[in-house]
Amino acid sequence: MHHAWLLAGPKGVGKGSFARAAALRVLADAAGPRIDLPGLEVPPDHRIARLIEAGSHPDFRLVQREAHETGANKGELRRGIVIDQIRKLQALFQSAPALSDWRVAIIDCMDDLEPQAQQSLLKLLEEPPAKCLLLLVSHVPGRLLPTIRSRCRRLDFATLDEASLDTILRERQPDLTEAARAKLVALAAGSADRALAFAELDLAPLADEALAILGRGDPDNSRRARLASALALKAARPRYTAFLDIVPPLIAAEARRSDGARRARALAAYDQARETAAIAPRLSLDPAATVFGLGTLLASVAEG
Repeated sequence: MHHAWLLAGPKGVGKGSFARAAALRVLADAAGPRIDLPGLEVPPDHRIARLIEAGSHPDFRLVQREAHETGANKGELRRGIVIDQIRKLQALFQSAPALSDWRVAIIDCMDDLEPQAQQSLLKLLEEPPAKCLLLLVSHVPGRLLPTIRSRCRRLDFATLDEASLDTILRERQPDLTEAARAKLVALAAGSADRALAFAELDLAPLADEALAILGRGDPDNSRRARLASALALKAARPRYTAFLDIVPPLIAAEARRSDGARRARALAAYDQARETAAIAPRLSLDPAATVFGLGTLLASVAEG
């Protein structure tokens, strides 16, 4: 098996879940005895499953953005994955495995790696130890260093179909009505994360406002001003983060429905909205200004 896999595809379609399931199955089989179940299934009471769930498996690491431990931003997530986290990962692969002859790490997600962290990871990819597995999640693999991409096998994940999204919503949000589920599925653009965020964070009113701007414009700036005001406060940060995630797919859907000049405007707005949504959290851009700017991109599609 290749030592590094790039799990690529839209956000919220199961890449991270697949990585966790694959890591668990590899480590459980390696520790023995091999599991007599199909696919990546592992009994939830398996000792390796319990160790990973507790965060105490010595041969496994999950690398994600970490919270600031001190200062004014204490408790908030850092802008990205820093080089020290990758150095700790290197230390894992340089040491002898404890419970089997395999070591596994997940980076979720690669798009969060700071430039120095990417360079540090490259060294590990170039000289991998024996029996190590790196599962690298990326929503936008084109932004990664070409040298990183070239050293990985790529596994692409597609968006989820409507039936799968409806099943997930039934399981995770059983109180939703059939009509509410149908609306969420239509807005989710194939992403389970997006559908659940709509339900859990009450994002439907924000999406309706964005769709109104996209369809009819915003000549007096009132709609985008309301959006900016609603998402500007610190308490609204989860909804703001989710809003960043939902605007590009809304514009993409409009591009698919349109033709001619409107389609060209939608495609141009989509590229800019996707870039804004990607960099805003990492650069700590002002939420109100960012939301207003996204509203302007939405309006540009309608107003031309």
